[in-house]
Amino acid sequence: MIFYSPANFLDQTQKKGLVMAIFGLVFSKLSMLVIAPDPLPFSKDTPYMKIIAIFYYPVLYYPLMVCSTLQHKAGYVFGTLLSFTHFGVLVWQKFDCPKTPEIYKYYALLGSLPQLACLAYLCVQFPVLFVKGPKTDEVSKSQNTDAALLLVVLVVPTLHIVRAGIDENIAFLLLGFGIVLSDDRMEVVEIVTFYTWLLEVCYLCAMTLSCLVSLIMLMRSMILHRSNLKGLYKGDIYSIYNSQKTIRPSKPGIVCWMGLTGYQAAIVCVGMAIQTVVFFICFLFLVFLIIIPVFYGRNIIVFEIAGKAWPAWVTLLLVTVLQHVTAKFAFIKKEAGTRDLKNRESLFLLTYLLFLINTVVGLIAAIWRVVITALYNIVHLGRIDISLLHRTAESYDPAYRYYTHSLKVEVSQSHPVMKAFCGLLLDMMIECGRVGQKIRDAEEGIQENRPSKATSRQRIRCRWQLLYTLVNNPSLLGSRKHFQTLQTSESILNGTPNHSSKKGSMKEAAELVQSTETPTNQDKTD
Repeated sequence: MIFYSPANFLDQTQKKGLVMAIFGLVFSKLSMLVIAPDPLPFSKDTPYMKIIAIFYYPVLYYPLMVCSTLQHKAGYVFGTLLSFTHFGVLVWQKFDCPKTPEIYKYYALLGSLPQLACLAYLCVQFPVLFVKGPKTDEVSKSQNTDAALLLVVLVVPTLHIVRAGIDENIAFLLLGFGIVLSDDRMEVVEIVTFYTWLLEVCYLCAMTLSCLVSLIMLMRSMILHRSNLKGLYKGDIYSIYNSQKTIRPSKPGIVCWMGLTGYQAAIVCVGMAIQTVVFFICFLFLVFLIIIPVFYGRNIIVFEIAGKAWPAWVTLLLVTVLQHVTAKFAFIKKEAGTRDLKNRESLFLLTYLLFLINTVVGLIAAIWRVVITALYNIVHLGRIDISLLHRTAESYDPAYRYYTHSLKVEVSQSHPVMKAFCGLLLDMMIECGRVGQKIRDAEEGIQENRPSKATSRQRIRCRWQLLYTLVNNPSLLGSRKHFQTLQTSESILNGTPNHSSKKGSMKEAAELVQSTETPTNQDKTD
């Protein structure tokens, strides 16, 4: 069955460097399929091939995933051969024909760089694993790289073509719109060329800022995800969910967990695109309406509007300062360490007189609120571990709903306490299998070093602590058989089982611990 299961994605301790590199390789191929005229190497100009290519490339790189999962030297050798073969074929294809008739002549060559990076990582790691075993765990960042590369080649080559095609006719074109930059047509060409170069600079700055913001958001997502897992392990359900939930697998949870990785990749790419557009508009406003007018003294439209509206801004500022000053010195009295209102008549009169001014201030605050909300949501659009909606409406956020449902599966299947308990049961099975060997050793006169009483007491204490955690941890209720068959939703209050509903579970748990102590007592009897 190991060939049908590529990797244990629920194992938090397993090294996932190779797995992430293969995922990055598949995602790089998907990014290339967006504008590729021939998505498959063996087909030319055939319709609907992109749909087949979505399934073809995961199957093509599936043997690499299997080789990374076998954890055997034969698998590492075969993985080394496969990775070097893919790497050599890709290098030969791209350097034999670097130019393509796509949006940019070197787009195929540049687009293959993330794939080459992933394959190079595999070419290095498979031999290292063959010689020394797993040492490092690096995560591929090809998702952000592919999205940024696609954003670059969609805009920058077009700007290069436009700037190269500017000639004296641009002056007549601008004159038709009533725009006169200069009487000299060559000077107009230089100005337009310079402005086109500024457009390219603004776009590259916006894209760079978008990449940095996306990287920071991903790092914060990893930190918050670890915190969420720890909270759910302890039973803190309301830190993630706004209502009572049972942490156990479900049909929506399985579906969301399966699609979470692809969902995250798509949302990060869309978030980067939207952030690039918004940041590009902000840089354009900053450069063309503020910086250039300051340096060249022309087209100072913003400063002219601000100069004409200065009485209104000064009035609003003075009224706001007046309200703060009067609130501090005229309407609050302090007596015996307490605060109360005074001059109530003056307070009511000032409230009435400043009604219209406060309406204008409220209008500015409303506009500022819209801007801040939009910027916050755009910056955090790539994060699925936080909801962009209010706590009461977070269920309408599809990305956050995917994340919360997938957490149920991950927590229920990788709970550290449950792992410790299962490990204890496996140790018990091994110890029970050794009883016959111990009897034969005793008949032959072989003596063994018995553990001291302090060690036995410590082991018993640890087992009782583990038992207490199993019984009282709310996040493990869904994994207990009696809860699945007898418990109802009324037996849980705020994520914690009621005392009355614990009697049966404590009784079963006590029987379980008693059975765990039987091999120890039998050892002492031997």
